[in-house]
Amino acid sequence: MEYQLQTLSNGIRAVHLQTKSKVAHCCVMINAGTRDELKDEHGLAHFIEHVIFKGTRRRKAFHVMSRLEDVGGELNAYTTKEETVVHATFLKRDFSRAVELIADILYQSTFPSRELEREKAVILDEINSYKDSPSELIFDEFEELIYPNHPFGRNILGSKRCLTHFGKNDILRFMERTYNTDQMVFCSVGDIPMKRVMRCLEECFGHIESNNRPYRRTPISDYVALSAEKKKNTFQEHCIVGCATYNLTHPKRIGLHLLNNILGGPGLNSRLNMSLRERKGYAYNVESSYTPFSDTGLFSIYFGSDRANFDKSLSLLHRELNLLRTKQLGILQLSKAKRQLIGQLAIAMENNEALMLNLARSILIYNAFDTFDAISSRIESISSSELLEIANEVFAIDNLSTLIYK
Repeated sequence: MEYQLQTLSNGIRAVHLQTKSKVAHCCVMINAGTRDELKDEHGLAHFIEHVIFKGTRRRKAFHVMSRLEDVGGELNAYTTKEETVVHATFLKRDFSRAVELIADILYQSTFPSRELEREKAVILDEINSYKDSPSELIFDEFEELIYPNHPFGRNILGSKRCLTHFGKNDILRFMERTYNTDQMVFCSVGDIPMKRVMRCLEECFGHIESNNRPYRRTPISDYVALSAEKKKNTFQEHCIVGCATYNLTHPKRIGLHLLNNILGGPGLNSRLNMSLRERKGYAYNVESSYTPFSDTGLFSIYFGSDRANFDKSLSLLHRELNLLRTKQLGILQLSKAKRQLIGQLAIAMENNEALMLNLARSILIYNAFDTFDAISSRIESISSSELLEIANEVFAIDNLSTLIYK
């Protein structure tokens, strides 16, 4: 897999991977998300992701939505703690149409007040629906516990108080401050020559003035383990156990990915799934995750269980963590774990849309993208003693925070 990387004169990076497929994908990934919001801007990054589709100087909202859908394509966007992404899927013949449309909504949106008010109602409904789902809400409140008094701890959807006050000027100020050309990557995957990609980009993005980032993000405070219980009056009790951990450049992050996969990854044979669900039937859903960010990372284990089995489930969870801290993996166990993770990565890379988003994020952060062989080699190099060391650092009892909904 050979990608091609070039940079426009205004600093926007362009990366393209040519593949043999009738379907193509492209996106603009911006290094701006919830953590870039000021205190009175809570939810603004996500709000912008919604309202950039509501009309431009050239198109009304209906024409924005129809531009790709009329030819069978799709246009969408999402917001994370650190990124905003606008992405499209389409037939390769419609590449120019997709690039022009993304440029139009990013740089020519008019944010009509009537559309803003209508979309506020939509997001308020989204916030309310989230509050009705404790298995989702607990993740947001856990992040608040891990990152108190920091933008990272705020949920992505925002607050009702802030949302009702957002107007066009707030949107424009945020975009001017954070949608910086040196913090943007255009990425495409499809059967399209690089010359055509660059020609379209020069036409649609080349005129944008260079706008380098003028600020530094608020640093993450030192992590302190905390525990909390909240009354939710739900049938199940919900729990998250986890901590702040390795960031995107930490040398041990690959090892933690492997440990996480062993513990509670997507495989039905993960230790937590086997222990809590398959053997005991205590929990329908149990999972662990590790998400690294630019200057921090978040490891968490979630499960929901009825009250009669909750304490036993939590005890089994800590038993599995203790085994990883005290018992080194055998040669066959380690080999099996590595093969499983490598296989999952190979399957994931067959999805061209997911590949595009991973490629864009890698260029945004590292300005490089590791091949499958390089990633596999790094996984294969991990030893049992390294995993034991990581487990004792990350899964130490006094390093773990706990949030429980009762």
